[in-house]
Amino acid sequence: MTKRMKALKAAVAAAALAGMPLAYAAGAAGAAGTAGAGSYPERPIRLVVPYAVGGATDVIARVAARYLGETLGQPVVVENRPGAGGSTGSAYAAKQPADGYTLVMMVESSHAVNPNVYAKPAYDPVKDFTPITNIANVPGVMVVSAGSAYKSAKDVSDAARAAPGKLNYGSSGNGGLSHLSGALFGSTTGTTLTHVPYKGLGPALNDLMAGQLDVVFDNMPSSGALIAGGQLRALAVSSPVRLPALPGVPTYAEAGLKPMNDMSWYGLGAPARLDPAILARLSEAMRKTLQKPELIKTIEQQGAVVDFQEPAQFRQTVERSNRAWSQLIRDIGFEKL
Repeated sequence: MTKRMKALKAAVAAAALAGMPLAYAAGAAGAAGTAGAGSYPERPIRLVVPYAVGGATDVIARVAARYLGETLGQPVVVENRPGAGGSTGSAYAAKQPADGYTLVMMVESSHAVNPNVYAKPAYDPVKDFTPITNIANVPGVMVVSAGSAYKSAKDVSDAARAAPGKLNYGSSGNGGLSHLSGALFGSTTGTTLTHVPYKGLGPALNDLMAGQLDVVFDNMPSSGALIAGGQLRALAVSSPVRLPALPGVPTYAEAGLKPMNDMSWYGLGAPARLDPAILARLSEAMRKTLQKPELIKTIEQQGAVVDFQEPAQFRQTVERSNRAWSQLIRDIGFEKL
């Protein structure tokens, strides 16, 4: 079998794995034969995180980057590009060469929520990216400062109902999951809170602890340590059952906020039309990476659950989540940005 035929066979198999049209395989095979996909990676890889340092996406990205780098034998360097609820960094990543040396965190906030809240989104969450795998499913958490007078989600909704617009909540930016979570809280409780956007959840949490914000709808990886350290108080979590780390904190469903009780997905992708042979290499590397006991332990300590998915399966996750958020945004009457 010639080298060209071997490349074509490998590309067809990889395209099928990713759920890509097989017609793309022949062209990709030519690229694989000339670019030497079999030797990939030959230099460090960068992982674009479309949120600020310290947020949930950043925390998970840095854990995954460390162990993926060990698996691939090349460093995976995190590059934070925050702004516009994940839109700035995601749009940037979509325009990079699809050579496997630029990866991007594809998370529910940036790749399902954000594109559906803008009248003119900066990118298509499916067509402009190559989904590689989900990394983890993450519970959300409603937090207030440790010194806050609010002891429950009901306390917040009661206060917001008594003084519409007076209470505020911070988010990672316009159009992000934390933004829409606040809107969903208002819709579910029949209240109005004032939204304050930041360039990432890290800065929002700092202002929350400083008393400049009333509440933040965050995720456990970024708030977990602050809750454990007594700097933040958790009022509710999005999880099927109460979290072992927070046994005294009710789920959103238990707090009467069932529409907010779904966990979020945090995955890995690349620019669109990634060589199927490189995609297969990255998929297998992530499968091995997500089996590492040290990584599993670290992610579970954040209250998250490791969830490897094949590329085609992860593509379906992204597509399904986009449909769900599109419907939800219509249902709550959210005015597009």
